[in-house]
Amino acid sequence: MTTERWLRCIAGIFILISVMLGTWVNHWWFAFTGFIGLNLLQSAFTNWCPMMWILERFGTKSEKTISEKAHLT
Repeated sequence: MTTERWLRCIAGIFILISVMLGTWVNHWWFAFTGFIGLNLLQSAFTNWCPMMWILERFGTKSEKTISEKAHLT
């Protein structure tokens, strides 16, 4: 999977978990849901997200990198 797909998957999992925790454990977990949303919003404008940096450190490749390699061959 690419970095972008991993990012969407992890963000979706974090949102689902934080909504469940906010519903059943403590309403302050909804602040985490808001943080994720704000982070996704800022990444739409800056094209940078802390999770993307972490995923790249783990060795995932971005869609751009994969398409550039495909054009070279």
